[in-house]
Formats: sequence, C-alpha cells, structure tokens
Amino acid sequence: MFRERPLHGEVSEIRAEHCSEALVLDCETDFEALPSGAIDDLALVTDRIDPVSYPSQWLPESAPDILRRHAGSAFTVGLPGDGSVAWTTQTVPAVVFVKPRVEGVPEDFVDFLIAEALVEIGTEAPEDVLSFFGERYPELHDAVPLDPVSTYQIGTALRAAWVGLSTRERFSEWHGSRPRLAGAWQDAGERIEPRLGDLAGEVAHGRTDFADATELACSAIKHALEVPAPFAALDTAAYRHHGPEYAVEWARRTFEALAEE
Repeated sequence: MFRERPLHGEVSEIRAEHCSEALVLDCETDFEALPSGAIDDLALVTDRIDPVSYPSQWLPESAPDILRRHAGSAFTVGLPGDGSVAWTTQTVPAVVFVKPRVEGVPEDFVDFLIAEALVEIGTEAPEDVLSFFGERYPELHDAVPLDPVSTYQIGTALRAAWVGLSTRERFSEWHGSRPRLAGAWQDAGERIEPRLGDLAGEVAHGRTDFADATELACSAIKHALEVPAPFAALDTAAYRHHGPEYAVEWARRTFEALAEE
C-alpha cells in the first residue's frame, strides 16, 4: 500500500528544517479516509500509531458520518477535502501521504504540496476541522444555515485559511532560498486569482454555492491573494489571533447579512 518517496533538493531541505523524522509515502490507491485494510501496512512502516478521538459533544447530531467516524476511537486518517497530499501526526513519526491522483500534476507543484504538508506538521498546525474548532464546531453548525456537508466544507476551508495566514509568510520567504517551491506556490495563486473578481456576484446569482466560494477564497488567502467581501474579513490579524472563535462569529454575521439582502 505504501512506498517511501525519495526527497531531493529543496523538499529534502524543508523536511530537515521543519520535521526531520517525518515519512513521505507514496500510496497505491486514492482515498478520502484511509481504508481500514491499509492500517496494518502503515503500522509496518511507522514506530507506533496513536489514534486521536474527540468528545461526542463536539459533533451535532446531523454531522456527516465520515466526520463522526473520524471523531471516534477507531484510528482514521484523512477526510474529504484533504486533496492529493494529506498528513497525520497520529503516527510516530508523522506521515505525509502522496496519493496517486498527483499523476499528471506538474512535479514542482507536487513538491510544493509535500513541502506545505511538512511545514504544517512542523508548525503543529491543527490536523483537521475538529482539532481546529474543537468544542466550537456545534457553534459553527448553528451559525451556518446550510446542510451538514456544506457546513463541514466551510469549516475545513476556514481551518485552511487560518493555517495559511501563518504558512504563507514562510512560502513568500522561499523566493530567495528555494525558488522552485516559491515559484510553484506563486503559480498556483495566479491560477486562482482570475476566479476571485466576481466571486461575490457568482454567489449572489446562484452560479457558485457559498461553500465552494468559501473554499476558493480560503485557498486564495493561503496564496496571499486579495479576496472580496465577505471573505476579506478572514484575511486579518484578528482571525490569526482569535482563530475558531473569530471564524464562528464571521460565519454568523455573514449569513445574517446574506439573509437581509
């Protein structure tokens, strides 16, 4: 199921700098949540597995099943929205998973995604939406008048934006020392930027749903792009400082304003 991925050059330097013991593994199959049959394989290449669970009170009754399983006592890795590269600190050492769906993606961008995961591990970023929101996740659920899957999507995007407020400073510093990774980070942002101009109008006219718009805007924040209202309120020192409390309040005020329009 897993094969250790050799790292070279700038990516190898990032691992040495941020989390020197971390494993980077190529996966044989794609996954959102790691299949249970793969856990034994993972145990063979790590020193130990330390499953994380979350209190049941952190989940509203209507929470998606996959999120409920993730919160339980069984060892689970990965959630929808993790993308082509995922990571976990529920193993010793920590592991970065590179999924087969990266096939055909430019090598520089794949290396950036791996480097991004290594930086997030090294900065002890929250691994998922529950570790970010904690006991406030039901408050987010109450603030977002959408279905539970959309609420989860918004929460995941908000977590990514908050992490990005810190990591993007490191990425921007790579222009001098690690130009290949910095170029991939900048190029990814340039691909997003044209979609931001009329994002508010897209939502207002129903051409883009709010969860998808939040995901796009939060990705843009990670790439240090200017985002339109109401998402611009997330690109602030206040959000970086207050985290989930701020995110919940942002969601509440945003949907209240949308309801008044």
